[in-house]
Amino acid sequence: MVTMVSTMFKRRYERNRIFSPAEQELLAEKKVAVIGCGGLGGHLIEMMGRLGVGSIVAVDGDVFDETNLNRQLLCNENNIGSSKAIAAGLHMCLVNSEVDVLSVCENLTEENADRHLAGCDLVLDGLDSVGSKLMLQRICRRLDIPLVHGAIGGWFGQVTTIFPGNDTLSLIYEDGCEVSQEAGNPSFTPAVVAGIQAAEAVKVLLGYEDVLQRKMLFVDLFTGEVQRVEL
Repeated sequence: MVTMVSTMFKRRYERNRIFSPAEQELLAEKKVAVIGCGGLGGHLIEMMGRLGVGSIVAVDGDVFDETNLNRQLLCNENNIGSSKAIAAGLHMCLVNSEVDVLSVCENLTEENADRHLAGCDLVLDGLDSVGSKLMLQRICRRLDIPLVHGAIGGWFGQVTTIFPGNDTLSLIYEDGCEVSQEAGNPSFTPAVVAGIQAAEAVKVLLGYEDVLQRKMLFVDLFTGEVQRVEL
């Protein structure tokens, strides 16, 4: 039985050749939280699971509606009205049953964060408002957990990695301000930004030094321009 499991493990991750066998096993021992299971969050859960991260906490108190169908990976015509967090767990059972997904069907708050994020090695930001993102940064600082931030709007996206104490988002956002949603979000913007977040997440989990700490990566998918700005 042990031989069968190890053979399956090796075969599943055979194309993850950028990682050593020891690094792949290390990913299997890690626990990450994805806060928000919508546009960014659905892609993040998909990528973390396919990479072989062992445990995922999927946190979202919302349910799917028809406007989510254009971009949210976990949304389909059959689960409109269903919990986004539960959909994350059901989906990962089909993709990678070796991954343990804890579905949390409520929004993260200052009050419940200690319980939901206990034991997490990393938090991934899939939220869609400035206020909630700043709250998440405060929570991660208090709990001493690295945070990979992502944000999208129309053709544009941004990513940064925040270690406790950096407070990077406070340099670009103010409490009470919100980003206009008029541009909407097509399918490709969350996919691209989540991909960059996933790459940052793996680097943090494996202890790589070249991460976007105190740097913001801005992506313009209309012009194809990418800028890395020191913060």
